[in-house]
Amino acid sequence: MTLRPKPAPGRLAVTGIGNALLDIMAKDPEEAFAKVGLTKAAMNLINHDQLDEVYRAMGPTIEMGGGSAANTIAGVAALGGTSGFIGKVAEDEFGQRFISDMKSLGVELDMAFAREGDGVTGRCHVFVTADAQRTMATYLGAANQLRMDDIKQDLIARSEITYVEGYLYDLPPSKEAIHKVTNFAHEHDSMVALSLSDSFCVDRHRRDFLELVTNDVDVLLANEAEILSLFQVTDLQRAYDSLEEIGVLSVITRGPTGADVVTYSGVVSVPAMDVPVVVDQNGAGDLFASGFLFGLALGADPVEAANLGSLCAGEVISHLGARPESNLEELATNAGFL
Repeated sequence: MTLRPKPAPGRLAVTGIGNALLDIMAKDPEEAFAKVGLTKAAMNLINHDQLDEVYRAMGPTIEMGGGSAANTIAGVAALGGTSGFIGKVAEDEFGQRFISDMKSLGVELDMAFAREGDGVTGRCHVFVTADAQRTMATYLGAANQLRMDDIKQDLIARSEITYVEGYLYDLPPSKEAIHKVTNFAHEHDSMVALSLSDSFCVDRHRRDFLELVTNDVDVLLANEAEILSLFQVTDLQRAYDSLEEIGVLSVITRGPTGADVVTYSGVVSVPAMDVPVVVDQNGAGDLFASGFLFGLALGADPVEAANLGSLCAGEVISHLGARPESNLEELATNAGFL
């Protein structure tokens, strides 16, 4: 891989903005998620009154910092990249756990704290079934109350890429904040990358996403279901034709099939990494984004960056949890990607 030097001192490869959540994970061989009314393999939004019922259904759990964009930024840090994160938590035990986890990775933080009425720190309950699918019950709480005046320019102004999590669109204050972020980024020559996050999220915000992708986004990340939903088509070629017409660099992940990189000059497919046993698909898209965005930040071409993303996704699906357990920088270096 041909890379330019890492970002200069004081510069960041990628800054993410998204929901700051504590992940609460459990293996779910009996599919207990169904007993509390969750849709399998999707992100289900729940309210504060449902927290105890969902938690009781889980059995033994593992807890760690989470949230889609936060997982991606953790992956960038694990690759040896400089990175930042912007989000919102409450001043409670879960909020302090999230901050401690991110700081331990060397991530620069610009965290806002919940005001009265914003709720407690968000959490994502992840049920991992025997087929390695993850079903999420997410209480957004403080995370999705990020407002315009919570966001400062510093991290964005120093970043090669500013990465926005589509889930933020689920409350109006965050929609306004995203537009502020994209304006900041372009004022400071930072590329804007957007993740569509979830096909149900796309269904809820299709018009907003199309406007953002058409006018403000430089790099789009999505999976197959999300991109089909965005353009309301039934085959990928029609979606890819629309992306080429818009002119946005895109990468579409397709699970074990790999990923398709879509540019103005056509589509290039990148294979998935060979993983002997898939334990948990939670975080696969987030960690693919880690490698892809870090590669772009270092000057790799999109196909090279997608190969690095594939390596990162392969590592995270080999164990329980949405953050890497292996030394990603060492893995990538040994594979010739860094």
